[in-house]
Formats: sequence, structure tokens, C-alpha cells
Amino acid sequence: MQLRSDSFAHGGPIPARCAFGQPGSDGPFAFGGNASPHLAWSGAHAGTRSFALVCIDTDVPSRGDDVNRSGHTVPADLPRVEFAHWLMVDIAPHFRELDEGACGRGIVARGKRQPPGPAGARQGCNDYTGWFAGDAEMAGRYLGYDGPCPPWNDSLVHHYHFRLYALDVPRLTVPEGFDWPALRAALAGHVLAEAACVGTYSMNPAVPA
Repeated sequence: MQLRSDSFAHGGPIPARCAFGQPGSDGPFAFGGNASPHLAWSGAHAGTRSFALVCIDTDVPSRGDDVNRSGHTVPADLPRVEFAHWLMVDIAPHFRELDEGACGRGIVARGKRQPPGPAGARQGCNDYTGWFAGDAEMAGRYLGYDGPCPPWNDSLVHHYHFRLYALDVPRLTVPEGFDWPALRAALAGHVLAEAACVGTYSMNPAVPA
């Protein structure tokens, strides 16, 4: 099975139009276009009864001490953790392509209530839900796709792993508003095949993606 994108090349930078944040014209941060990227896949397993799709940043700082602080840099040797940007399940087995922006465009404070997507598919909570939990203006339930927004002072380029899973069940047993740990547990024993493509992103001018 193969997964590709017309929005970015495998191993190449994700455009700011698909990112949550981008360098600003008068500061280190501005909102990006936040459009879900184009994705297409082929070569699915003959027994596929549904697909699941995720986007996971594997380079998120494990501590926030230096994140987005002027005069500080997030060190490259700091241990890194995962951050889920997109979780979608129950994609119909005949479905093969998502246009850019088909699953969301723009930023919705407090999160999208009903993110668009393929008919019958369900989308879970991404990790902006936890990130903004203490922010009075942004706190909420972030469903569907919300794109890259790595720390603007991070010394590492971030890698965004888009993974497609071909499954042997038409509907996964996950609760409404499921998160990445719940989805990962539900996938166990049901994956027939998987494919991935990786995009990169940085908001640090000294660390081009």
C-alpha cells in the first residue's frame, strides 16, 4: 500500500497553508492556513473493510521550560514525545483520496465541533485539546485536523508522520472524541497493511525545514 501527497513531497517541508502556525511578519508567530493536506493512496489489501488515518509529530519537547521563550532555545538533545494532529477512523474501503482542505481549513478557537471529512468517517480529538487546556481564549475540544505549530525557538526540525491503516473491520470500537492512545489500542489486531508519508516543518528561521 502506498500513501502520497500533492501538498508536500515525502520527506519535504509542509507548506504554511497546511500549518496551524507560521513565522510572523512582525514577530516569531502568526496563524497559518491550517488546511488539511491532499492525501491519496493505492494498493490496498483486498480484505480491507475500512481505513484509519493519523498524523503524529514525533519531535515534541518533553518539557516546556524553554518553549517559545525569547532568549532561549529548546535543545536538540531534549527527549521528545508524540503529539497527535489528526485522527480519523471508519473511512470507507472504496475511498482513495482527500483533496487539500477537504477535512478543514482555517483555525477555529476552542476547536472544530463537526470537522468535515468522508461520509461515515469519525474524527477524534487531537492534542491541541490538552495544549490549550489552560488558555482562556483557546481552551476546548479540538476535533479533526489541526496542523504543525512547533516551538519557534526549537533547534530541531519536526517530522509529521501521516499513517494510513487498512483494517479488517468496518467500524473501530473507539468512544466519541477518542484520543491517540485509545485509537492505538483499538487498532491492535485489526491492521492488514499500513503506509506512511512524512512531512517536515520548522518555525525557527535558523533551522529551515
